[in-house]
Amino acid sequence: MSNLSNSNPTLESDINEACNLLWRDNNCTSRLDYVEHIAWLLFLKFLDAQEEIWQAEAKLMGEDYEPLLPDDLRWTEWTSISAEDIVQFIHERLLAYLQNLEGDSFRDNVARIFSDRTVIVAASGYILKDVLEILDKIDFTHEDDVFIVSKVFEDQLARLGSEKQNMGEVYTPRCVVRFIVDVVDPRLSEKIYDPACGTGGFLAEAYLHIRKHNTELNVDQYDYLQNDAFWGNEKGSREALLGLINVILHGVSGVNIRRHNTLEENVKYPDPEFDVVLTNPPFSGRENPQIRNNFPIDASATELLFIEHIIAKLKQTSGARCGMVVPEGILFGNGAFADVKKVLLEQFNLQMVVSLPPGTFSPYSDVKTALLFFTRPGPTEKVLFYDLPLREGLQKFNKGNPIGDEDFAEVRELWPVWKNYIQGNMMEDLPFPMGEQRRLDWQAYWQWEDYNADESGQLQTPELPETTLPEKPYTVWVETIEEIQSKDYDISANNPNRPERDMLPDPSEITQHMIEEIEQMLQILIDIHENLIDKGKE
Repeated sequence: MSNLSNSNPTLESDINEACNLLWRDNNCTSRLDYVEHIAWLLFLKFLDAQEEIWQAEAKLMGEDYEPLLPDDLRWTEWTSISAEDIVQFIHERLLAYLQNLEGDSFRDNVARIFSDRTVIVAASGYILKDVLEILDKIDFTHEDDVFIVSKVFEDQLARLGSEKQNMGEVYTPRCVVRFIVDVVDPRLSEKIYDPACGTGGFLAEAYLHIRKHNTELNVDQYDYLQNDAFWGNEKGSREALLGLINVILHGVSGVNIRRHNTLEENVKYPDPEFDVVLTNPPFSGRENPQIRNNFPIDASATELLFIEHIIAKLKQTSGARCGMVVPEGILFGNGAFADVKKVLLEQFNLQMVVSLPPGTFSPYSDVKTALLFFTRPGPTEKVLFYDLPLREGLQKFNKGNPIGDEDFAEVRELWPVWKNYIQGNMMEDLPFPMGEQRRLDWQAYWQWEDYNADESGQLQTPELPETTLPEKPYTVWVETIEEIQSKDYDISANNPNRPERDMLPDPSEITQHMIEEIEQMLQILIDIHENLIDKGKE
């Protein structure tokens, strides 16, 4: 697919100009306001094109078609109203009708877009008319136009995150999303879920991934993808709106995104229903005792509760799997952290842990993160660890040098090798070094280096056999479940393949460990305090 629309070569700049126009309006005081406004306008333009498609399909089938919108609410009609009257018409007629649609999944989605919150509408009818004139040029029946609209919308969402406008925790860099989706490899017949879907990036990318590998669909397959394949929850009202529209603009008209606090669901008595989970749940939050009562393992940390939720919602069938972002503190945390990891490692095969460098989510978050990939059935026996390196000359990723697809090139090559091994398709030995052995190799190498360079003759002969410099790559290694259990279920990526001697950990790793320890101590103190208050009331 080309990146330039044959029908409108200036479409990308035109849509950005529409955004700039809305930013000048008195009702759009922030980027978030105008992105929300442009979102629902784009959606209604898309809806108008979709109605024409449905009507033509019904005619070919010899069936009657019941329009979703009455004639006076079709795009061509209401957008032609004068600048003096259009804003009043939108408030009194258009929005009121859209908020009360019902009857099928698509109509229900439309109602949710316009009823869950107060919809931002431009104060100036003249600015709005200029914006509508630009958007009227979009042809949603033209593949290139759809591609560019979805791209511009994604770019606007990325800017929201980079400007820290309350969107950082719901926007994941596209290269991270693409890598997770490609590793998990969602398929045509599967039910895919994001319990904290934010702006819908994982669901949209999963749809694109499936369509890339299934260019021809029959009627039933197409209907399943449109209405039953993609599911998501999002707590924030604006985020749910943007996520819903984002996925629809990517091509899934009946995506099932709810405005809902996922953690309010009681999973002590689970109802597993999903084949695939793809997510970057919020972390560093704390939940109250009422929420925590919904989970088998009592934990206050939001990230732990989401893992418990995912464990409960993935089907019990072989192949049910998850790819997710977690804060690095989960990997080494003890107490409730270790309890949750123990359950995860027993019920699932933790296939791979990818440690991401500092600044991956810069500038809206400096928390160091990792990616977990796990699948049924368990238990875990061996885990592949990958320490994603920074580019030469960088100490961390940042706004000027963000993480990109090229940074995942090596692990993309290594993952299929490991996947073949764990699926039993390789007859040869383990394809990557064991962490324990590699640590011994480095220890022996440096001891013999010192011994051979010693001119005083005072150093004793090393006990370890002499070895050559360990071979590259220095980014990948394997740990056994026995080693993980011996460290109280620590699955942090302590890279044994570092060629530099006595390398100190990155300062951000040290401070992250300190933060996690302090937070755990603080939560213990809060629990004690709450218990004392409860006893005082008795």
